[in-house]
Amino acid sequence: MGDVLRELASVLEERKNADPTDSYVAHLYQKGIDTILKKVGEEATETIIAAKDGDRAQTVYEMADLWFHCLVLLTHQGIHPDEILSELERRFGLSGHEEKGSRPEK
Repeated sequence: MGDVLRELASVLEERKNADPTDSYVAHLYQKGIDTILKKVGEEATETIIAAKDGDRAQTVYEMADLWFHCLVLLTHQGIHPDEILSELERRFGLSGHEEKGSRPEK
């Protein structure tokens, strides 16, 4: 799974230099963070609706869109998916209560 995320992250990074008229991702980058965040929110909502409806195929489809747009967000912010995977690995084996208790106070 990590290989697909790394490959996609590489493509998304390359799209930072692409022509926005030729690349959807370059267009999102050009529009900026507000547009990217709106897309993440839209895809999250569509994922929730599909899951609530119990539509397995549509949930998979919408979750792929959500993950894609989350990766666009991460790339825009200069965060590589490996950082997220490392955080998930750190949490592996911890109970949810332990993980939450280990978070710094906000």
